[in-house]
Amino acid sequence: MAKRAPRLQFTDEELSAPEVRKAAQKADRCADKLEKREAKIPKKAVKTEARVIDPDTGKVTTRVFVSEAEKKRPPSKLTHAVSDAPGAVLSSAAHREIRSAEDDNVGVESAHKLEEAAEGSIRFAQAAHRSHVEKPYRKAEQAAAETGRANLRALHRQAEAQNPEAFSNPYSKWQQKQAIKKEYAAAKAGRTADQTVRAGETTAKAAKRASEAGQKVSEFVSKHKKGFLIVGAIAAMLLMLLNVASSCSVLTQGGASAVGMSTYPSADADMLAAEAQYCAMEAELQRYLDTYESTHDYDEYHFDLDDIEHDPYVLISAITALHGGEWQISEIGGTLQMLFDKQYILTETVETEIRYRTESRTDYYIDENGDLQSYDYEVDVPYTYSICTVTLENFNLSHVPVYVMSQEQLSRYAMYMATLGNRPDLFGGSAYVGRYYDTEYEKYEIPPEALEDEQFAAIIKEAEKYLGFPYVWGGSSPATSFDCSGFVSYVYNNCGVGWSFGRLGAEGLRQLCTRVSSANVKPGDLIFFQGTYDTTGASHVGIYVGNHTMLHCGDPIQYSDISSSYWQQHFYQFGRLPSP
Repeated sequence: MAKRAPRLQFTDEELSAPEVRKAAQKADRCADKLEKREAKIPKKAVKTEARVIDPDTGKVTTRVFVSEAEKKRPPSKLTHAVSDAPGAVLSSAAHREIRSAEDDNVGVESAHKLEEAAEGSIRFAQAAHRSHVEKPYRKAEQAAAETGRANLRALHRQAEAQNPEAFSNPYSKWQQKQAIKKEYAAAKAGRTADQTVRAGETTAKAAKRASEAGQKVSEFVSKHKKGFLIVGAIAAMLLMLLNVASSCSVLTQGGASAVGMSTYPSADADMLAAEAQYCAMEAELQRYLDTYESTHDYDEYHFDLDDIEHDPYVLISAITALHGGEWQISEIGGTLQMLFDKQYILTETVETEIRYRTESRTDYYIDENGDLQSYDYEVDVPYTYSICTVTLENFNLSHVPVYVMSQEQLSRYAMYMATLGNRPDLFGGSAYVGRYYDTEYEKYEIPPEALEDEQFAAIIKEAEKYLGFPYVWGGSSPATSFDCSGFVSYVYNNCGVGWSFGRLGAEGLRQLCTRVSSANVKPGDLIFFQGTYDTTGASHVGIYVGNHTMLHCGDPIQYSDISSSYWQQHFYQFGRLPSP
C-alpha cells in the first residue's frame, strides 16, 4: 500500500465556516471508510524471536512473539501474463499444429475443441481467483483515493475561507489549488515541499544566453543591414523633431542623446530573464488549460481559447517605459503580473441543468400462495448536469500600454518600439523581429497629377512625415505614435486644410463620411475594412492615394496594395469626409 492519506484536524474556529465544516465532515467519513477497507486486507502471522532476561533468575531465554502484518498483494494480471507467456506461446503453437490436421479427422477436431474449452475454463477460473484475492486491496486503494480527494477539497475550502482574495479569479484559484496539492503531497510523504523554480537559475541561464547573443551581434548587423538603416532613418527623424531649431553641433550632440534615450538601458541578463519569466507564466496558463478536464469535475466542457503568445519587444519596451529607464529582474515581478493579467482574460462559466436518467429497480410482493415474488420496473431519476464554458481572451500585449501608461510613458514606449531599443539582436530568433526588419515594404510615388489637388497634397505632406512610425494601440500623436484611426484623425486634423473633428475610431470616421463607390473614389478619400479583428462595424481605416494603394498605420505606417487577397477579403467601403 502507498503512504496512507492522513486524517485532517481542524480547529473549532475553522469549522465555524459552513463550507469548511461540510468538507471536513466528508473527509472524516472517507477516512473512516478507508480504515474499514484497510482492516479487511488479509493479515498473516509474523513470528519473531527475541532474547529475554528473567529478572529473578538472571537466565536468558528465547521467546517467540506473534504479530499481524498485511499480506503482500498478489502479483497483478500483467505479471501473470508475463510469467505465463512462454507456456502460452508453446500452447498456441501446439494448437496451430493440431488445427492443420484436424480438417481430415473429425475425432481429432472434437477432442481439440474440448481441450481448448477446458483451457479457457481454467484461465477464466484463474482470473476470477486473482480478482477475488485482489478485491480488498483494490477497495482500499479506491478508498485511499477518495480520502485524498476529500482532504484536498477540505484544505481548499479552509484556504478559501481564510483568504478569499486569493481565489478572486479562475487562474489565481487554480494556482492556489496547485500549491495546496503540492503541500498535501509533501505532508503525506513526510517531507517539506521543495521550491520548483529558482530565479537565480533563470537569471544565470538568461545571462549565458545574453553572452552568446552578444557574440553574434556583429554577424546579425552584417546580415540585417537594411534593418539598421531603417533604425538610423527613424532615429534621424526623431532627431529632426527634437532639434529642429538647433545648430549643426547641437544636432550632433542631440543625435547621440536621442540614440541613448531610445536604447534599452537594462542589462541583457535582466531583459532575457524577464522574457523567460513571462514565457513561464504563459506555459503555466497553457498547462492549466491543457489539463482542465482532468482537474475539474463537470459533465460537459466548451472551450473558446485564443492563442497564447506575445511580442518580446513589446514586453521589454513596456517594462522599460513603466519603470522610467533601467530596471532589474528582482524589481519587476509586480509589473510582469500586471501586464499578464491585462493581456490574458480567463473566464469560467458553469451552468447546471436538471436531467433525468432511467434506472431499473426491483420490488417484492407476496402472491396468493404466500410465496415471495419479485418484479422489475423502471423509474426516471433526476440528477444535476453541469456544463462548463471556458473562455480565454488574448487582449494582445501591444494593446495594453495605452490603458496603463501616462502620456510621457506612452511616448517612451513608442520610441523604444520605433527602434526596438536599438537591440534587434536581443530576440533575433523570435518570429516577431522579422515583422520589423525582414519585411519588404512597397515603395510608392504619388502621381504628379494627383498632387495638383492642393487639399490632397496637404494631406499627403502631413501623412508622409510619419512613415515608419510603429503601430501603438490607442496612439493618436507623434509623441505616442499611432494606431490606424489615430493616424488618420491626426493627419486630417493637422494638415492645415481646416478639418477639426477630434480623435475618432474607425467606425466613427466611417459614420462621419459619405459613402463613395469604387468607380468614383479619388485620392484623399478614406478606405474602410471590417473583420480585421473582433469588433463590430469598421475595424481598420486608411488613406486612399490612387492606383489601388493606401497609406495606413499597419505595423509600421506604410503604403499597401489594397488589391491583395487579404485586403480584398476584409474590404468594407470607401468614404469621403465632409468639406472642412
